[in-house]
Amino acid sequence: MNMHLKGASLLALMIAAGPAAAEKTINLTIASSHPTTIHWVGVMDEVFKPAVNRMLEERGSEYRVSWTEAYGGSLYKFRETLSAVESGITDIGWIGTLWESSALPLQNVTYFAPFAADDLGVVLEVMDGIQQEFPEIGRTWEENGVTFLGGAGTDSYHLLTTFPVDSVDDLKGRKISAPGVSAAWLEGTGAIPVDGGLTTYYTDIQTGVSEGTLSFATGILPTKVHEVAPYITKVNIGAMYLGAVGMNKDRFDSMPPEVQDVIIEAGKLYRDALAEEITSNSEAAMAQMAAEGAKVSEFPAEERQKWVQGLPDIAAQWVKTNEARGLPAALVMKEYIARLKAAGLTPARDWSAGIE
Repeated sequence: MNMHLKGASLLALMIAAGPAAAEKTINLTIASSHPTTIHWVGVMDEVFKPAVNRMLEERGSEYRVSWTEAYGGSLYKFRETLSAVESGITDIGWIGTLWESSALPLQNVTYFAPFAADDLGVVLEVMDGIQQEFPEIGRTWEENGVTFLGGAGTDSYHLLTTFPVDSVDDLKGRKISAPGVSAAWLEGTGAIPVDGGLTTYYTDIQTGVSEGTLSFATGILPTKVHEVAPYITKVNIGAMYLGAVGMNKDRFDSMPPEVQDVIIEAGKLYRDALAEEITSNSEAAMAQMAAEGAKVSEFPAEERQKWVQGLPDIAAQWVKTNEARGLPAALVMKEYIARLKAAGLTPARDWSAGIE
């Protein structure tokens, strides 16, 4: 066989084998309302996204995902995270359940059980476990057109203010940015809650709309809020379940089963990687803010307990409100507290006490 015929034969073989080996591309948009400097978005970009194609390749799948990234609010703002995924503005997005107290109230249980747990890894495992083990709870995502992929949360909340705080009484009459359901933590303190989010705190405090905020170190450092609210009082209100990565349900259902499996597994990797990253970065963020001029202090233990005991029974109120809507809020609250205790944590207040 001459070289031309041999080459032609090889080409014919390659063409014949080509279609079976060719990759099939799935185009997906991944988006967020916050920038990648915020950990729950950064981990979505750095862990979740590459994990999908890596696992597809490892499993010999013919599918690959081509990603279009739209982070930092380029497609939607922080109050539109659920609707953006539900309506298909993005295929996959970070959803802030914190701002969805009407659509996703059960996912906000941690915000109605403050001062309960500082370990974010435990909080995420407990919350994802509850949603996966009780279909009536996990179903709330699907009712909003979303397939749940992996939970997200924050390190423990503290006070950042324009004035020093040594006691609960120091908060009386002060305007404090406390978004959504976190405003309930100020009940009984005399402070005035002001709505907002990480992306608005700096300007709100700088312009006098508020005099501080309740927030967490890993979120505050990249947004530089400590520059305008330099008094950081470590109150340890607790790590919170803030939201999740979710996918438009119709889009998810249209995926081949092998791609669905990988996307679900990537969501779990996201959750675990996020907990690890936030935990390891929280104290470092606090130290860096102190190095940049913030005045960091510990809230006296007796004042913290005074704050805790001075709160109305916000857990019982939350349960009553949502049970009236036909939602299993009592189950969620009791399971959450019981599982924290089973993990070795001791809430400063047993928010499940008295709930039937």
